[in-house]
Amino acid sequence: MSRWHYYRRIFQAYLGGGSSHLSFWHDEPAVNSRADFEALGEYYMPFYSKARYAGPFDSAGIPMLDYRGRIGLQYNPIAVAQWGLGNFNFFARNGGNEPKKSLLAASDWLARHLEENSQGISVWNHHFDWEYRALLRAPWYSALAQGQGISLLLRAHAVTGAEPYRAAAARAFEAFLHSVDKGGVAFTDSAGNLWFEEYIVNPPTHVLNGFIWAAWGVFDYFLATGSPVACDLFDAAVITLRASLDHYDLGFWSLYEQSDTWLPMLASPFYHRLHIAQLRVMHRMTGDDIFGGVADRWQSYLGRRSNRTRAICYKAAFKLGYY
Repeated sequence: MSRWHYYRRIFQAYLGGGSSHLSFWHDEPAVNSRADFEALGEYYMPFYSKARYAGPFDSAGIPMLDYRGRIGLQYNPIAVAQWGLGNFNFFARNGGNEPKKSLLAASDWLARHLEENSQGISVWNHHFDWEYRALLRAPWYSALAQGQGISLLLRAHAVTGAEPYRAAAARAFEAFLHSVDKGGVAFTDSAGNLWFEEYIVNPPTHVLNGFIWAAWGVFDYFLATGSPVACDLFDAAVITLRASLDHYDLGFWSLYEQSDTWLPMLASPFYHRLHIAQLRVMHRMTGDDIFGGVADRWQSYLGRRSNRTRAICYKAAFKLGYY
């Protein structure tokens, strides 16, 4: 990976004019107060600004992201799923042809683009190289994409009754039943904790936001199908999260991942706020007060300017050292 090309792309995205991929990702993390945890209803975060994404879109109306630099304009299955979930929330709350059309367009795209990986597991591939310290070579897949794709497809099935959506969700769910070395997205650590890996790398990095979002897809599969396997997987993920949260807490900020590096990778301010929202959802989803308590503690870290400054400096040093 050329560091020059990486930093040039990043500077263009953050400092250049116009829309970049950041225009889609960096909304304000929030809990959807109308989400249902007993049946498949509105998604657990609103994603309203994602539903209102201004583009670019392809000729079929599917969102694409401009990563700038060598990566350029690309489909991202996670973005397609989140755009669809935001439109589902609009449709569930207000009805209307446009949000329904958009959520089904996203669902159709996901159903069409499931691909078997080298070990025969159906995944949503990213067809561009991605700079994640060691370069992720295309095609690469992610537990995060699997989970959110499932969450959208099952809601499309609930809206339409169309069996292909449910069938595609079942194919995507298979990835959670297989370890990363068998073509899946699951990893069991030496302590017996089950993880769903956003990035399939060795050693695994246990990206926190991706793990939680992936687990919600497993939870949704249980809600929609009653699968005891999905129930067991979600319960195992909850146990892992409960046991591991202290390892993400630096006492002034949260970690983005469990790096095997001398310098830890802190969450950016956006991802720190995302962690807080996700833990508040987990509190409501499970009834476990530990998640609400950690969310409150991490919220308190935001109140001190010195914490924010320190976190940004750590993050910048990590990027300079490892990217």
